[in-house]
Amino acid sequence: MTAANDSALGLDAVKSPGGRILKFVLYALLLLVFAGPLLALLVSAFNDVSDPTALSVIPSSPTLENFGIAFDQGVGMYLLNSFLVVGFGLLLQVVVSVLAGYALARKKFRFMTFVLVAILATLMLPEEILAIPLSLILSDLPVVHLNLIGSLAGMIVPLGAWAFSILVMTEFMKDVPRELEEAARIDGAGDLRIFAQIILPMCKPALGVIGVFGFTMIWDQYLLPLLVSTDASTYTLPLALRTLRIDPTVTPGVIMAASLLALLPSVAAFLFFQRSFVRGLASGALKG
Repeated sequence: MTAANDSALGLDAVKSPGGRILKFVLYALLLLVFAGPLLALLVSAFNDVSDPTALSVIPSSPTLENFGIAFDQGVGMYLLNSFLVVGFGLLLQVVVSVLAGYALARKKFRFMTFVLVAILATLMLPEEILAIPLSLILSDLPVVHLNLIGSLAGMIVPLGAWAFSILVMTEFMKDVPRELEEAARIDGAGDLRIFAQIILPMCKPALGVIGVFGFTMIWDQYLLPLLVSTDASTYTLPLALRTLRIDPTVTPGVIMAASLLALLPSVAAFLFFQRSFVRGLASGALKG
């Protein structure tokens, strides 16, 4: 039986000099494979790189000019658009997810199974299949008959309902003891008070999970902005990276600088939600 402090590969049990060297080499290779591309991105963003084959993890000519050129190319506006979309989109998504999760987890209604199957079905459909129907709906929004094509609102509204977030909140809310809800009802609490003061506070780990995954999903959206945007003023940063890449006047160093700016918010979001995210994953593992 493997000791509690052994690694998955059993490398911690190696004590001989040759084994330690092998362990060091393996760890170095793993670090190079996983951290190498990120290090090359970081170094190249601050290097004067004109040849895409000359990317390196060793700084040669440090400069901040890449970021200046990137902002001259409109990266600041694209970054602002991305923050607006992810801010309002994530807020809308969290609100819809917690309300839908509460209804599915704590209420009983007809066709509930059909609703759950329909939500699951949306996870099984690739985005490309939904592209044409989505563009038609956004060009003439049902009931209100608004055309959202060419606006940031057209990128925000479809993000409101994401099956993954709804299902995560539903499963967490199902595990909240019903005795707490019944005791609150005896004290005269209504559905809104029970939801806000009992159910929702106990689902903070789940909020961390859907916050991290929701932020990453929205921030990395490419197809939706591509469908909605009609000019550069509504481009988000992932979409703008494509235009920078095909621009012959933009050097690889500038592209790396813009890519670094696109990467940092996702890292910051994970660090911000890290505690709730880890608690949420741990709770899901224990329930599984």
